Amino acid sequence: MNISSDFHLHTSFSSDSETPMSSMIEQGIRTGLSYLCFTEHMDKDYLKRTDDDPDFEVDTDAYLTKYRELKEKYKDRITILFGVELGLQPHVADYYRQYTADYPFDFIIGSSHLCHRKDPYFPEFFEGREEHLAYREYFESILENIQTYDGYDIYGHLDYVVRYGPYKNKFYSYQRYADIIDEILRALTASSKGIEINTGGFKYGLGHPNPTEEIIKRYRELGGEIITIGSDAHEPNYIAYDFDKIPSILKNAGFQYYTIFKERKPAFIKL
Repeated sequence: MNISSDFHLHTSFSSDSETPMSSMIEQGIRTGLSYLCFTEHMDKDYLKRTDDDPDFEVDTDAYLTKYRELKEKYKDRITILFGVELGLQPHVADYYRQYTADYPFDFIIGSSHLCHRKDPYFPEFFEGREEHLAYREYFESILENIQTYDGYDIYGHLDYVVRYGPYKNKFYSYQRYADIIDEILRALTASSKGIEINTGGFKYGLGHPNPTEEIIKRYRELGGEIITIGSDAHEPNYIAYDFDKIPSILKNAGFQYYTIFKERKPAFIKL
């Protein structure tokens, strides 16, 4: 494996993980990675279904304190970086502008976890309508987010919705949604934003990353240059998951490099 970085990782600072940050770092070292970027969840105004549901808002001060402690502890063994995954919604754009100015993030993922106040993770998102219409609404919501807020570095798992559809990707293809996906990709390239290749799609049994190879290729055709690689791991055994598949996917899409970030600035690493 010649991929040296995992730029989408969650620990116990995210509401959907119980893994200590140190355990993720130790696994990253064992895997042979040079860079780990933690991207804990900050989903401001996440719509909880019950009072017991997590709110997906990281305690950023505690996260930063632990990060700085472990960055120093492991500085001679691996480079760790301070990131965040923002759950985007148009009405929280102003909050995120202030939030990201208040902390020294190396890297920011913008993601769509809610679509018009509904989470595709739950079956209710798909109830009472055809799957393809739900998918289209999700892509339309991404475009709304891009048009409202641009304080991120890359857009995360662009076709995340497909992980949870009734038929997942059985009837899904880039071509079916090419009109709206191309709008998204053009908007990202026009604002010099990147995308990620997220291997969580393999973990979820899709047989493809998020987004699919066709979308990655189309992003490159439209002039996109910035692409990070992330496992979306929430526990150590999924760090760098299926990263051995990534170089050929990227090269087939026209990339000769992938991207890492430090202090919000991209650096390009040759495949």
